[in-house]
Amino acid sequence: MGRTADYTNERCSVAATLEVVGDPWTLLILRDAFAGVKRFEQWQERLGVARNVLAARLKTLVGHGVMETRRYSERPPRHEYWLTQKGLALSPVLLTMAEWGDQHVYGRDKSPALFRHKSCGCAFHPVLACEECKEVVQRRDLERMPQDEQMPTVGEALEASRIAAE
Repeated sequence: MGRTADYTNERCSVAATLEVVGDPWTLLILRDAFAGVKRFEQWQERLGVARNVLAARLKTLVGHGVMETRRYSERPPRHEYWLTQKGLALSPVLLTMAEWGDQHVYGRDKSPALFRHKSCGCAFHPVLACEECKEVVQRRDLERMPQDEQMPTVGEALEASRIAAE
């Protein structure tokens, strides 16, 4: 698939996420899925990605349970790709990446796409908050806790997840 990195021997949640969705095409596929794209031809047209690359990335997303296929045509057999709960959980990641691009690439006032919070009508800019106390958290407010050296590697964790999903 043209991947240049292998994170399977790492013991890191960032590396685990990259192993599943770290390819640039994969992130753009997910971006479009959140925008309502569900069909292979739509992605191919929107992204201009080679068919074999697109097919491989979609297969990987389905294999990791991020997307699922649903048949929409019997003759010829055709499938749509739908985000699963696991896939929908990537929304905050993509929103945060978009915010980073707005601030550090485009400039906040020149964003190519704005999000509006429907409840209050204001422009939406994601922030991280503590689940318990709801306080907005900056990196300096956090400390890294030592991890167990016996933690499974990314490869072991993904294999266990695959087996559990079967």
